[in-house]
Amino acid sequence: MWIMIAAPCTRGGADVALRAARLAETNQAALAILRLGHVPAIGLNMALPIIAAAEGDVFDEVMMPLSLALAERCDAVLRLGGPSKGADQEVGRFRRAGKPVFCALAEIPPA
Repeated sequence: MWIMIAAPCTRGGADVALRAARLAETNQAALAILRLGHVPAIGLNMALPIIAAAEGDVFDEVMMPLSLALAERCDAVLRLGGPSKGADQEVGRFRRAGKPVFCALAEIPPA
């Protein structure tokens, strides 16, 4: 299966160290998924090189549209804990499509 990882990785109020820690946690989850024989997909990892190549502030223009397009191609999603409007949007795509949603923490509200 292609499994998307939806996690809090905001640029908003999070400081640089917190963003790096969140991305490292997301990448560790991706490694675990890979070791289980699946293909992990992370929207942020897909978007960051494009954002870096662009001139100016294009985060909002690139991040969620690209991540939601990636969600359409995946078979399931793993939601890591913590508040995230973007991760919740990704999970919503999977739920509406009737695709599996796996939650790493019990604090994620059910559909």
